[in-house]
Amino acid sequence: MHSSSFFGLAGGTLALALVLGGAANAQSPAPPDPWPSLVSDLFHDRAMQIGDGLISFEAPYRAEDAALVPMTLGFALPAGDARQVKKITLVIDQNPAPMAASFEIGPNSGVTSIATRLRVNDYTNVHEVAELSDGKLYVVQKYVKAAGGCSAPAGKNLDEANAHLGEIRLREITAKSDAASTPALRQAQLMIRHPNNSGLQMDQVSHLYIPARYIESLKVFQGDDLVFAMEGGISISEDPNFRFTYKPNGAKVMRIEARDSGGKQFKSEWPIGGEM
Repeated sequence: MHSSSFFGLAGGTLALALVLGGAANAQSPAPPDPWPSLVSDLFHDRAMQIGDGLISFEAPYRAEDAALVPMTLGFALPAGDARQVKKITLVIDQNPAPMAASFEIGPNSGVTSIATRLRVNDYTNVHEVAELSDGKLYVVQKYVKAAGGCSAPAGKNLDEANAHLGEIRLREITAKSDAASTPALRQAQLMIRHPNNSGLQMDQVSHLYIPARYIESLKVFQGDDLVFAMEGGISISEDPNFRFTYKPNGAKVMRIEARDSGGKQFKSEWPIGGEM
């Protein structure tokens, strides 16, 4: 057989294989949507209504950094609605631990938004679920394109991270986008120094996986009144950062209590400034 005939036959065989492979892939079923199972596991199959108009969710369609994806949870009931937002849960459907964080909102705290930064491990839907004081659940979702956020290397080495573990800063912010509609609200930013290791990151020197260790509990008080309490997991980014609104109650001190999954507790108090 001439060599040209051989390569022609081989090329034809390869082309046929590619066509058949493409046809097989085209007929492959799409991966199952994890959301119904998550509703069952996390919310015990409770009914949910579409939350448009009650809750909002901001996130980039395509993340610049999968380990630091900014997300803002908004929630404000219409005037005359006597209910209160009791709890907000953030679910990243395709993450190894899908429930990223849940926020208990203090009664009369005035919290209408919480912004933070998350790790996103794959192209995924992200759901925000609000539980109101009457027990009803409302949901909104966004689709986010990101990959590898949970296994991305830490931005700081372990020695530096451990040297500043649990340091807390609170910053009051004078400008707020919706101040015109809610002038009584203030805004603050809470920052905690912590590596928030996911357990999926590899030490670049030893090539061993770094054990998971993350902020699992956070409580913010204005005086003795709860502003919000958070339960978190591995999806929250390194050096957790929360920007939130709140309604002043006359207290002079904001108190922060946190605990990580290693059992370490962190506490701090910050004076609340004068009029903004």
